[in-house]
Amino acid sequence: MDVVRVQSEDFDVGAESERLHRAADEVGGVVIFIGTVRGGAVRAMTLEHYPGMTEKSLETLVEEARRRWSLAAVTVIHRFGRLLPGERIVFVGVASRHRAEAFAASEFLIDRLKTEAPFWKKEETEEGTRWVEAKEGDEDRARRW
Repeated sequence: MDVVRVQSEDFDVGAESERLHRAADEVGGVVIFIGTVRGGAVRAMTLEHYPGMTEKSLETLVEEARRRWSLAAVTVIHRFGRLLPGERIVFVGVASRHRAEAFAASEFLIDRLKTEAPFWKKEETEEGTRWVEAKEGDEDRARRW
């Protein structure tokens, strides 16, 4: 069973990992990616989104991953609101029979999520605030799929 959630509250990495691990008898591997707010010059990041549209976009990415690879379960959780350095932003977890499919699907999901999901990010730094655009490298990674 797949899970797609967009929420302001943090997620429980252990519980989400365990759910993926127990998704089906044939699970041979679980791959998890957790994205966090970088520190350094960034004091905080605010993520905004369109409720309904965002969830549908993420569900569409999960459906595409399922068409490409044989997957037992997928979880995509993305947070919104004001987050501080070190806080978790996104959880992408994939369970499958074989590790290669889990790794590929996980990488596909995070690459495409970064460029296609309707989230807007604003960083707070010493110099002020600024909206964050997708990086060219992110676009290149998404195009390879």
